[in-house]
Amino acid sequence: MTREELIAFALNLPEATESAHFERRAFRVRGRIFMTLPGGDYCVVRLKPDQQKMALAIAPDVTVVVPGGWGERGATRLYHAAADDRTVHDLVQQGWKNAAPKSLISKEE
Repeated sequence: MTREELIAFALNLPEATESAHFERRAFRVRGRIFMTLPGGDYCVVRLKPDQQKMALAIAPDVTVVVPGGWGERGATRLYHAAADDRTVHDLVQQGWKNAAPKSLISKEE
């Protein structure tokens, strides 16, 4: 998936917005970050640690734990340029769900 396609998908999620986070592009839902774009060929999605383990098991060639404390809490690099669209959609949407308030998630289900 191209960077432009990834951005379009992220911004198409309910109430998603884009703003800077430490000079990086960040995507938020109601002020909470669900994805950042720190690199050219990868994004960082906000997963829970158990979701991260699953992502690493299912897509080991395109997912990596972010080094340090954020990675221990679930921050996961997703190499979107090398991943299939379904994997990207699933992981970004999961990051969105992790950041979105429950009231917004229930409206979408």
